[in-house]
Amino acid sequence: MANYFVTGGSRGIGANIVTEAVRLGHDVAFTYASREEAAREVAEKAAAEREGAKVKFYRMDVKDSAQVEAVGDQVLEDFEEISVVVNNAGVNRDNALVMMSDEEWQEVIATNLTGVFYVCRYFLPQMMTARFGRIINVSSLVYVGGSGQANYAASKAGLNGLTQTIAKEYGKKGITANAVAAGFFETDMTRDSLPQHMRDFWKSYCPVPKGRIGELSELSAVINFLASKQAAFINGQIINVTGGLDWGP
Repeated sequence: MANYFVTGGSRGIGANIVTEAVRLGHDVAFTYASREEAAREVAEKAAAEREGAKVKFYRMDVKDSAQVEAVGDQVLEDFEEISVVVNNAGVNRDNALVMMSDEEWQEVIATNLTGVFYVCRYFLPQMMTARFGRIINVSSLVYVGGSGQANYAASKAGLNGLTQTIAKEYGKKGITANAVAAGFFETDMTRDSLPQHMRDFWKSYCPVPKGRIGELSELSAVINFLASKQAAFINGQIINVTGGLDWGP
């Protein structure tokens, strides 16, 4: 059994990661940005998956290094140690590059990239002491570039570079770092922001039966495997979970 720390666990991909990890026998601490009731519902649903499961949630803005440290201190007090960190919190603020505001650029980079740096910086010393750790960062197919998503693409490309740097710096300490580049999965973010023509594109070109959208459980399964001891020799990898469609307009 491992103790997980999952950022952005109150909805979508993060909520599924939390629930699946608990179902597999792990205890989970997770964060949310603003939706406390949603976080409570996820915690209750996850705890119902296994008798005696420990699931706690914490409000945290990953953009704020002081909050990351304060929440990290509380998590270690509550769970004693964290051996798996899943950096999932993310935002998108799409716009054409020449129309993109400073705020749209900075918020996405601060959340999707700098926030991951803060979280990893906090938990790595404890993992080094334990001589074991798993860091899994949720990236995106868009790291190769996407129209109207200069900020998001840059944040995910940077995230991949950060992941591979952690793998090189701390692999000898028993800590692996990998990123999972997600394709199109049905989440609040994609429902709210993905235009219909992008949905049509995905279903037309994704080379799986019926060109379907990914199921969250398929993504969680990869993340939970990377968190396991069996994945000890997988390090510094960007694993695409995209149904085979590794490009976009």
